[in-house]
Amino acid sequence: MIALLPFPNFDPVLLHLGPISIRWYALAYIVGLLIGWWGMRRLVRRPPPVATLLQVDDFLTWATLGVILGGRLGYILLYQPGLYFAHPLYILQVWNGGMSFHGGLTGVVIAIILFCRREKIPLLRFADCLAVVAPVGLFLGRCANFINGELWGRAAPPDLPWAMIFPHDALQIPRHPSQLYQALLEGVLLFALVFALSRIERLRASPGFLTGVFFTGYGFARIVGELFREPDEFKGYLWGGATMGQLLSVPMVLAGLAFVAYALNRPPTPEPPIAGSA
Repeated sequence: MIALLPFPNFDPVLLHLGPISIRWYALAYIVGLLIGWWGMRRLVRRPPPVATLLQVDDFLTWATLGVILGGRLGYILLYQPGLYFAHPLYILQVWNGGMSFHGGLTGVVIAIILFCRREKIPLLRFADCLAVVAPVGLFLGRCANFINGELWGRAAPPDLPWAMIFPHDALQIPRHPSQLYQALLEGVLLFALVFALSRIERLRASPGFLTGVFFTGYGFARIVGELFREPDEFKGYLWGGATMGQLLSVPMVLAGLAFVAYALNRPPTPEPPIAGSA
């Protein structure tokens, strides 16, 4: 017998307002974006300064579009293209789930490049500020996955005291609460690492360093977290027994290491003038 930790049966809908339902998953995105916006407003003004507060306010819209459009398109193209191409209306049904972190990251990267080019903001410096606050959104997203009882873990060993049976699991077997593992790895630990490094002025003055740490740290955290997470049923295990999440994270690790090497092999950049007005 396994001493199971009961799964807290949360209602995925936080609040019903007539025909409108506010879900925990949507709230996680909203709160994550707002906390990120608040953190960016503080970070961009620290020496060496990067952007104005007004520019950070404007970027919130760009980041929101990058996360939502990139996350949705990434999931469609990387995970279930056949389903969505056969039923195009499913693309609009975002309330049924289906967001990809790697797609959302790509969307945000495109948004940063376009925004910084338009505003004449130092690209890597701005990305470094975003890298510090991004793990907060990842933490909230994984917590929302847990509340929804989705993306559960693999079968747990008989002596795991916190194994859970998820309500939507057809097999009804004890599993790892891998959503919480990933929340700790991709959210709490990654934030602690990037935030601690951002307090070192010499590293803040090395454009691309914090971005590289975020890329590398997330890639490793995702690869480890996927060891406990049940692969998507429609994907299963891929090349060499790896999951899609692991394979997509390998280029992130390589890119992150390249950013770190680039930043550390260049002298710290002097403080640039800030474009625009406060």
